[in-house]
Amino acid sequence: MIKSHAKINIFLKIIGTRGSYHEIVSRFVRVDNLYDEIEFLPKPSHARGFELKGGFNCELKKNTIYKAYELLDNKKIDDFFAEYFLSVKKNIPFGGGLGGGSSNAAAFLLYINRTLELGLSIEELCGIGSKIGADVNFFLHECKAANVRGIGEVIEPLDDDVPDIELIFDDTMCDTGLVYSNFTEPGQEDKKSAEKLASLTSKEILKKFNNTALNDLLRSVLICYPSLKAKADEGLFLSGSGSTFFKVKQWA
Repeated sequence: MIKSHAKINIFLKIIGTRGSYHEIVSRFVRVDNLYDEIEFLPKPSHARGFELKGGFNCELKKNTIYKAYELLDNKKIDDFFAEYFLSVKKNIPFGGGLGGGSSNAAAFLLYINRTLELGLSIEELCGIGSKIGADVNFFLHECKAANVRGIGEVIEPLDDDVPDIELIFDDTMCDTGLVYSNFTEPGQEDKKSAEKLASLTSKEILKKFNNTALNDLLRSVLICYPSLKAKADEGLFLSGSGSTFFKVKQWA
């Protein structure tokens, strides 16, 4: 069984745009106790073709794992999936801002590359990951924490000091595109504050700043999903563009 971990954004600053994409500076931290479970299981019959089973909220061709499979395009993979199918138990909430889909794609790419000895470098894997989703490259680096820049393609792994964090879930499934479309353009101060935050540890960040200062998408999320306002009013921190909040459980 492969663990496909969630992530949280300790901070998320939007510093500009690149075409139709927003450029960010963000601190990503892997969540070790929340993960989807991925298994490669023998097919009952050797029928060629990719099979994916799991409780997904989209059609197969829009699934991040399927996109990764199509982008690999290697005969070894076709032979492998004549014998095995893929089963995913989803534990990471959809639309929660926790990167579940991106994590699934990265876990798939890493496993297939190693198991089938495709010989793809991290740079080549990240080239594939960038075509799937903005968070994929963070998971491909397999680090506990990193500053993430650009449109998710620049990963700076960190030896971070992360406090004990508790996730607070909500049933709301946030639409990332909708949230970003309600974001107003960043100013010059956003770049300055982003670099200041990037220089601090996660523990320092969460001690010194409140939720409105740390996630530029908080206002957009509350405009789109006003039912989440009560959690924001409690001072809880928002992860990404989703509905999952978090707090420091205990300061070491």
